[in-house]
Amino acid sequence: MTEVEREVFGQMPQEEGGAVVEKFRLKSDSVKVEILSLGCIITTLETKDRDGKFSDIVLGFDTLEGYTRKHPFFGAVVGRVANRIAKGRFTMDGKEYQLFLNNGPNSLHGGARGFDKVLWSPQVLPNGVCFFRLSPDGEEGYPGDLKVWVTYTLSGRELTINYRAQTNKMTPISLTNHAYFNLAGQGSRDIYDHEVSIEADSYLPVDDTKIPTGEVAAVQGTGFDLRQPVELGKHLQKFHLDGFDHNFCLQQVHARRLVARVRHPPTGRTMEVHTTQPGIQFYTGNNLDGSLKGKDAAVYPKHSAFCLETQNWPDAVNKPHFPSVLLQPGEEYNHTTWLLFSAA
Repeated sequence: MTEVEREVFGQMPQEEGGAVVEKFRLKSDSVKVEILSLGCIITTLETKDRDGKFSDIVLGFDTLEGYTRKHPFFGAVVGRVANRIAKGRFTMDGKEYQLFLNNGPNSLHGGARGFDKVLWSPQVLPNGVCFFRLSPDGEEGYPGDLKVWVTYTLSGRELTINYRAQTNKMTPISLTNHAYFNLAGQGSRDIYDHEVSIEADSYLPVDDTKIPTGEVAAVQGTGFDLRQPVELGKHLQKFHLDGFDHNFCLQQVHARRLVARVRHPPTGRTMEVHTTQPGIQFYTGNNLDGSLKGKDAAVYPKHSAFCLETQNWPDAVNKPHFPSVLLQPGEEYNHTTWLLFSAA
């Protein structure tokens, strides 16, 4: 059985309309998750260790104010297009579109005011909550009225996130959740003792602004070969890597499959990621710098969390040989990601 509770979490600043932000708490025997109507943000995710003790394993803030100020997309749904679009530009049907540049020379995670910074309309379900919004034609430079539904459901040890969208004009779309995880518990110093594996034979090399070069490179014989579990700290040292912020290319089948697993041997916690998406961005919190004050006054230094963002490949709108990111009128964008938690 899953319990669903809702309560007021806070109120948006007056200059942003002053609307009420709600928090939804989903509880099963083994997982507790809290989600906001602002940005569909996962603020809390508690799972058990091998002794049955709950800990919160996602980074975030205690108050709404933390989420309304600048932060690195903690727990949020990002869109219309997750990840980077080179120079914030793309051409469709002979027309060029220019987006806001919010990541050096590029557009990142939807632009200046993406899906992470807006209020969604919630509907409580027996085992979860569905959030809806209409992204109007021209929002952040994107074409078409886009209807979007993000549904979180909890069943036992499994949290499911389903993304659906429909448009009245062709538009690029790629949605993901940007939760930052530390299986030792949020506020723990680093993730070097985590064991990571990703089911990908290839990855996308990037330029110095993190835009894919266009090459689809084999992981074999490189530091990007994570097909067998690696202990993260030792692996980064061995291959002289500063961290990961790369798309791993998954099997091109629109069906549920296991794509990544992270294990924390000291607590016994394991998280599996299953998805229907063609890519997964593995990010090791390289830009965290300890300057943000998080939950329980925790600070979040570099490499104190990881993200596994299931999504389409970055800059796909400008790279015809990447999986298509375009949604046509009359079609439905529909992807699901499952997070499965266990302890042993």
